Amino acid sequence: MLTIQKIHKSFANLEVLKGVDLSVDKGDVIAILGPSGSGKTTLLRCMNFLEKADAGTMIFDGEEIELGHIKKKDILRLRQKTAFVFQNYNLFRNKTALGNVMEGLVVARKMPKEKAGAIAMEMLEKVGMVERKDHYPHQLSGGQQQRVAIARALATNPEIIYFDEPTSALDPELIGEVLSVIRKLAEEGMTMIVVTHEISFARNVANKVIFMEDGKVLEASDAKSFFSNPKEERTRTFLNTILQERDV
Repeated sequence: MLTIQKIHKSFANLEVLKGVDLSVDKGDVIAILGPSGSGKTTLLRCMNFLEKADAGTMIFDGEEIELGHIKKKDILRLRQKTAFVFQNYNLFRNKTALGNVMEGLVVARKMPKEKAGAIAMEMLEKVGMVERKDHYPHQLSGGQQQRVAIARALATNPEIIYFDEPTSALDPELIGEVLSVIRKLAEEGMTMIVVTHEISFARNVANKVIFMEDGKVLEASDAKSFFSNPKEERTRTFLNTILQERDV
């Protein structure tokens, strides 16, 4: 479905991605783990063209793209196959929950408002937010705002959804409601790549896990093997540290 090969990305003199490879099959839920500064978010942003990679190849649905030379028209076309959920929601403050979900359909895809509204209502219902359809972001909790953001992503019927630490901005008691929505999408077969610090989510929902450090993929395997028998000492140290912090 999607393969990236040897992605490189630098900001000024700082090399953030150092030849990252990743393969995604339809229905995969891939959790990307790693310490802060390892390049996880930059990788996700390069895959969705929010950042332009300096070099690397993407193969998406059989089409091969050189990322360092991609044209704007190709970026716009490929983005229509994907959606991105940000850690800070990125909702329009002056639009209701319904208006936020409709916006991309009406403005970017030129969809009639009646049809866009019907799709938006369906997606809000899917994430348990239809009763809050007329609420503005300031009237919603962080978890509710993130569920609206997920509904917005789903409304475009993407082949892949990228999640950039979708629970990192939430209070602990609100994390569960967002993860339950993502878990439901996984059960329905949605292909997702999730940058996360939620180890239990990665263990119980993802089918593949990638561990990044210093701009490289240090370890990648199926989730069961990753957690039961990590191959790299650095991976074991990271997991032990995270699990000890959780138990404190």
